[in-house]
Amino acid sequence: MRFGRGFVYAWNGIRAAVQQERNFRFHLCAACYALAACTLAELDGTQWCIVILCIAAVLGMELMNSAVERAVHKPDTTHWWSAGAAKDMAAGGVLFMALGALAAGLCLLVPRLPVIWGNLCRMPAVGAVAVLLLGPAYWFIFRYRNAEKKGETSNGKTDA
Repeated sequence: MRFGRGFVYAWNGIRAAVQQERNFRFHLCAACYALAACTLAELDGTQWCIVILCIAAVLGMELMNSAVERAVHKPDTTHWWSAGAAKDMAAGGVLFMALGALAAGLCLLVPRLPVIWGNLCRMPAVGAVAVLLLGPAYWFIFRYRNAEKKGETSNGKTDA
């Protein structure tokens, strides 16, 4: 039973990130658009594995960055500089991973642009849906507000 509780805690952490972390929501939306582009590009199995691993790595790094930010939030004056450096390094790790994932995606998708374009021409509704979803994606990333009280996490604990 204790093993299963670990999955509940992990899910609570992911849910908290979706509710409270704008950058995590941005990466989720970017992942959805990347998956749509990969579907239109008709990638093979190995290419899909690369894309899935890149998405998982970026989202995982974003979760770790959020954890570091919360762990070192409001340090005492003797640890202020090291806390700031830890937060900066964690953010740098996310940036580094996201740029690597972007480079991998470009390597996979740029040669497939004619296939993507052909599929969009055959199914223009797919392109229209992608454009129409930009509005809700913007709202989800930048305007989404957590319904819970500020300073309280999704598991009922409060930030000290």
